[in-house]
Amino acid sequence: MLVRLEPQPGNLYVCYNNVAWIKSDSKAILGIHTHMVSLNPRLTVTHNGHNTWKLHISRVQINDSGSYMCQVNTDPMKSLSGFLDVVVPPDILNHPEHNLEEGASTEGGSISLVCSATGVPKPKVQWRRESGKEIILRAESRDKQALKSVEGEKLVLTNVHRSDMGGYNCIASNGIPPSVSKRFDVHVNFSPTIKAINQLVGAPVEREVTLECIVEVYPKPLNGWYRNEGNVKLHNGNKYNITEEMINLYTWHLNLTIKHLTKSDFGAYSCSSVNALGKSESRIRLQELRLPPKSTTTATPHVHTTVKPRRKQPPAHSKGLNEVVRAKESHFSNQMQQGNDVYSNGIGVLQSAKSVNSGGALESGNGNDMINGAEVQTNFPTRNAYEKSYTPPGALPSPRTPWIFTNGGSHRLACTQKSTTASVIIFWMLFLSQISNFQAVRVVSFLQSRADC
Repeated sequence: MLVRLEPQPGNLYVCYNNVAWIKSDSKAILGIHTHMVSLNPRLTVTHNGHNTWKLHISRVQINDSGSYMCQVNTDPMKSLSGFLDVVVPPDILNHPEHNLEEGASTEGGSISLVCSATGVPKPKVQWRRESGKEIILRAESRDKQALKSVEGEKLVLTNVHRSDMGGYNCIASNGIPPSVSKRFDVHVNFSPTIKAINQLVGAPVEREVTLECIVEVYPKPLNGWYRNEGNVKLHNGNKYNITEEMINLYTWHLNLTIKHLTKSDFGAYSCSSVNALGKSESRIRLQELRLPPKSTTTATPHVHTTVKPRRKQPPAHSKGLNEVVRAKESHFSNQMQQGNDVYSNGIGVLQSAKSVNSGGALESGNGNDMINGAEVQTNFPTRNAYEKSYTPPGALPSPRTPWIFTNGGSHRLACTQKSTTASVIIFWMLFLSQISNFQAVRVVSFLQSRADC
């Protein structure tokens, strides 16, 4: 006879032929054939009318775990055993003896958090902070560790700081879904610390201004604004608007807005915060900001102009133009004086030369424009010889000084001085720009013809 014990889904065991079901660890008979011996209402046995018997266990509990045997009453007896392993997802126990005070301490104290979990198999417990923050473990030597998670049912925080405040999650898991977690709140009590964002604030009259303070404190404090060394408390109204905003569990942003400033509003203000552990305040001085008077004239539209670059001076000459002109005039006068001495001594008559072909001579326009038959010499640095202007061969030099005009008087003398000055200036221009002698002579001729002589 064949006897089989087969674990079936839904905690079902199957035996063939007339059998009895026995709990092996307790030797207790659960049922014979289809008759139940155990008084446990969650246990039942079914038979298919042929050769199969099934043991059903409903609403399985942890104490249902163990070895079960299907026994066939033959000689010799035949049996087959199977083991039922009941798993339990994790669960976190509540400890009524653990009150909320265990999650609170004054700054510098210690906080101990306990998270007890049950389950089969035994779950593992892990601690994490909310928002991905790190858990800070401090030692007595002031060394500290920053950890993303901490293993164990108990989490101890020593020398706690206000930054340790917040939510801590205990997470229990044993591989049987679902994992469970529980949140623990950590509170660190400390006296207020307050600071003004700006201790000196300026604003003009008839405007509004906002004074600001930041306060760190826990538990929640009583905040306020004062004037006159803290003797007058300010309240919300037409003149003042007081607001406060919570930044995190222990930080507050305090605002005081003063509307329609007048002369009497300037002076000292203070923001204050107080709780059961202490009091703190910070002072702010509000002073008048004097604005320049508004202009009554119509504003001239702005016209964008481009600054014209200054012409670069020739770098090769260090002397001024006036200095050079005076030096050339002096040199030219000396040459004319030497010419006078030659004529006064009767040294000869200069021969003529064709000024156009040579490109350097000045031709006389008529007899009246001659300076008593004397020649005018102009020395150009680009030529090797003097370029001459003289009278026709028939004219004889006068024994007088050739620089004294016989027909034109003072007017003719002035004309000659103008021509001489023009020649000197053209010479300097020629020296700077390297123009040809022929071009310079033409410019001098043009200036002489334009003179009112």
